[in-house]
Amino acid sequence: MVELNSKEEKKQFYRMVCTLVLPMALQNLINVGVQSADVIMLGKVGETALSASSLAGQVMFIMSLIFFGLTSGAAVLTAQYWGKRDTRTIEKVLGMAMRIAIFVGILFTVAVYTIPYPIMKIFTSEPEVIEAGVSYLKIVGISYIFTAITMVYLNLMRSVERVIISTVVYSISLVVNIVLNSIFIFGLFGCPALGIRGAAIGTLVARVTEFAIVMWYAKFKNKEVRFQIKDLFVRDKKLQKDFLVFAMPVLINELLWGTGTSMLTAVIGHLGSSMVAANSVAQVVRQLAMVISFGLSNATAIVIGKAIGEGKENFARLYSKRFIKLAVIVGAAGGALILMISPFVQANMNLSDQAKSYLNVMMFVMAYFALAQSYNCTMIVGIFRAGGDTKFGLYIDVGMLWGFCLVVGSIAAFWLKFPPLVVYMILMSDELLKIPFSTWRYRTGKWVRNITR
Repeated sequence: MVELNSKEEKKQFYRMVCTLVLPMALQNLINVGVQSADVIMLGKVGETALSASSLAGQVMFIMSLIFFGLTSGAAVLTAQYWGKRDTRTIEKVLGMAMRIAIFVGILFTVAVYTIPYPIMKIFTSEPEVIEAGVSYLKIVGISYIFTAITMVYLNLMRSVERVIISTVVYSISLVVNIVLNSIFIFGLFGCPALGIRGAAIGTLVARVTEFAIVMWYAKFKNKEVRFQIKDLFVRDKKLQKDFLVFAMPVLINELLWGTGTSMLTAVIGHLGSSMVAANSVAQVVRQLAMVISFGLSNATAIVIGKAIGEGKENFARLYSKRFIKLAVIVGAAGGALILMISPFVQANMNLSDQAKSYLNVMMFVMAYFALAQSYNCTMIVGIFRAGGDTKFGLYIDVGMLWGFCLVVGSIAAFWLKFPPLVVYMILMSDELLKIPFSTWRYRTGKWVRNITR
């Protein structure tokens, strides 16, 4: 056995981190690329199309966060069982997660087809933006069930160190999305120029492509952790109890956090289309700068969860310290990147002068936001969840977002009538406020728990 904190052990650790982080960072970059394609191309069409797709995309954003929460919670179990090499239990957990995800996908699909106008009115009061957003939702809504299956499968495969398949799937999806967006948005090769509906068609076809590849891989390539239809109906009382105890707080956390983030977008939506357009660009740039940080937090959960499952708690504690240092370095680099590319982004977007002035300040806000988010994400999504400490993340995420940002931001926007950018800074303050609380929790050491049976 390699000695703890030896030169050889450090080499093995950083080699393992690179093996996990780089494919997931590339995968995150590809996902941002898909969003960037919509933003850049619809930015050429105009602010209404850009704002409508951004606001309508909040439905997919909330749904994706439910899937992320579901699989992050399930990964608390699967990563530790992977440390024990208990693949049959992992298959059962996959079946439980998939069952919930399919139900959620159906629910969201029904919602966008039965009440699309009320949904859009949550985010904006501008009639032309609502109309364009509804046309987008009615096409993209078809993809939700495909997305449910794809996301859950690929996210749980990450927890058992199968990260390359996700990169392959999303790389192909990116190419499909960009090519079809170009054709259908602008009317290339004799096709009609469909604008925002063209972006929706490109997204739909890309999601179906992802699903097809995942199903082929699950059936013919992945012989170690199998996805079987019978596991959708699996009944294991002890495992279901563990799933509820450890996975459900994460699911609730992501659902409330995602809903809260969408409510922040709704507040911004009522400040005018210029704010919405500028924010949609700023958020894509932030996500671009965070691709390595998000990959790092996912790698943290895998590595620490596996170490705890193997009974190596001393390794888990040492690894956590190293991951925190990496999170600060990577987050600072991401913030610097945002500031560096800000002039280029503003020069190449077809935005009004007012939207560009908003974007200038938003990019500065996103720079320090990225550093804080990198730190908190590694702590909460990586370290705490890997150790089975899932409730603390729920309390801190929901408390700061709903208890402070939304309440104070709404008062500042609608009652005190603060300037839009002041409201924006208040709405985007939650990551800064979480830092002292997540640091305190880490230092208590209460996050380390072996939850396998």
